[in-house]
This record gives sequence, structure tokens and C-alpha cells, in this order.
Amino acid sequence: MKFTKIFLFIITFFTFVSVSMAAENSKKLLNPGWSFKGYFGKFDRASLQRGYQVYTEVCAACHSMKYLNYRNLSESGGPEFTVEQAKIIASQFDVEDGPNSDGDMFTRPARLSDTFVSPYPNDEAAKAANGGAYPPDMSVLVKARKGGANYIYSLLLGYEDPPPSVSLDDGVYYNVYMSGNKIKMANPLSENIVEYIDGTASTEEQMAKDVVTFLAWAAEPHLEARHKMGFKAILYLFIITILVYFSMKKIWSRVETKV
Repeated sequence: MKFTKIFLFIITFFTFVSVSMAAENSKKLLNPGWSFKGYFGKFDRASLQRGYQVYTEVCAACHSMKYLNYRNLSESGGPEFTVEQAKIIASQFDVEDGPNSDGDMFTRPARLSDTFVSPYPNDEAAKAANGGAYPPDMSVLVKARKGGANYIYSLLLGYEDPPPSVSLDDGVYYNVYMSGNKIKMANPLSENIVEYIDGTASTEEQMAKDVVTFLAWAAEPHLEARHKMGFKAILYLFIITILVYFSMKKIWSRVETKV
């Protein structure tokens, strides 16, 4: 009995400590207001196109998006570049193809059917270029992280100078939204690091929102189609419910008359 009480006390103590540490380290995630949230949410086309620009000029140096094809950029529900624009975008990248008739591999400009070109030839090269840490693929990053779009947005804007009590190793940075407040990725965003084609001011907040919008679409490219289908299904069920209600009401009115 005494052993049981001691055991329960230890479990309670460590649970309390864990909860306290989690509460201490937790920080409410930023929420800029996403156009794609909610039952009728839609992606902001201009934001998606700007987000692709941020990804290409900033994130693509380290992070791949292997589950996206260049043709996706022109499809409905996404950035909706024209087919010609998507072809031009793809042609800016080289891919290895082959073998040719001589049995040799060769490089060619990417086509719409090709997946996004990775910045590294293999995982080992990616790790070697990033101090042993593998930069995660961004195709489904928003889905893979707890907190989703809000977490990625907050992380991008969460870089601060560490407090005096915190010491950081070389190549480690302080981020208030990262678990443990330490992250090996340097702050990727700074004012005007990207010159938007549409003339939008490239503040850190704007770039973070645009690139996260793009990543949210990449993780769920058929979101708008699902929302439309869901609305149609609800409307269909609503109409069926009304028809069934009046049909049953008419049937039971006859039964009551006979009685």
C-alpha cells in the first residue's frame, strides 16, 4: 500500500512538471487570417503566385517539393498560371533524362509533366550541405506539422535574439515558436529579400503569409473542389430532407383521415 502511494506520488509529480514545462514553453500561434479556412474557403490567387515566387527564390535553395508537378501550377484551384506561363517556369530548370539512343543520360529543360526539381541529387548531399540535418520536403509540410499553417507562419516570424540566460551553439538560432526555442535553420526572410512581380511590398509578414498559403495549397491542392462538392452534397441532402418530410406528412395525413 505504501509502495503504491509513493508510485502515484512520483507519477503525479512528473506529470505536473511536464505540464508546467509545456505551458511555460508554449506560445500562442500567430493567425493572420487565411482565406482558405472555413467551409467556403478559397485560395487567394495573387497570394499563391507570390508564394510560389518566395518558395522559388528563398526556400527552394534547400527544400524540395517532390509531390508537385509543374503542370499543377496551371490547374484550377491553384496559382492558376496560364499553361504558357507554367511551361516557361518549368523550362527554367534542368532535369536528367535518358538513356538516349547511345545509352547515355542527358539533361534537358523540365516539362509540365516533371516533378519540381530538387536542390540536391540525393538525401546524403542534402544532409552534407546542411550540417547533417535533412531539410524536410515541403510538399505536405503544412499537414505534417501540428498547428498547420499557423505554426509555419509563426515559425517564420519567430526569430529573436536569445535572452541572456540562453546560450546557442554555432549554427543554432533562437526561435520562440520552435520546440526548445532552438532551430538550426537561419532566418530565411528579411525585408525586400524578394521583389514581388506584382509590386506588393515584400515585408516579412507578407512573404510569410504568401509562402504559407502556397504550401497550404501544395498540401491540399483539391481543397476548393472538396468545398464545392461538400456544399453540393449538403444542398442535395437538404432538398431530399424537405421532399421526404412533405411526402411523409401527406402519407400520414391520409392515415389519420381514415382513422
